[in-house]
Amino acid sequence: MKRSPHTRRSQEIAREKLAAILQTKVSDPALQGVVVTGCDVSIDRSFVRAYVACPAGEEEAVAEAFGRAKGHIRRLLGRALGWRVTPELDLRIDPSTEEAERITEALKHVPPTMAEAKDEDGYPLEDPPGDASEGASA
Repeated sequence: MKRSPHTRRSQEIAREKLAAILQTKVSDPALQGVVVTGCDVSIDRSFVRAYVACPAGEEEAVAEAFGRAKGHIRRLLGRALGWRVTPELDLRIDPSTEEAERITEALKHVPPTMAEAKDEDGYPLEDPPGDASEGASA
């Protein structure tokens, strides 16, 4: 979507309002641990796609709970935003948190070859310059 200061501000407002609604107005326990990570708002403000992070393994439960509460959340969001149109609401599970956890775990297990000295192309250096073995063979 087009990124102008106006759309960025609309997206931030929608994210803040939706997060407040999920935190205070929705009583479904499956939606209690949900964090709104971002929103995309259409140019005419008729559509909001919200990205949420949830605890690992609860993606299906969160999607089902959102499906049950979608109308209620949409109505509350429309009132909170005060826009001319109450936007359609689409919820997506944000994969970036799982990806960050996967990368963090991978970095904990760095292969031993990463500690070797390398040249500018990334190849291991065979003998460091000024090694004693060079002087002995001459």
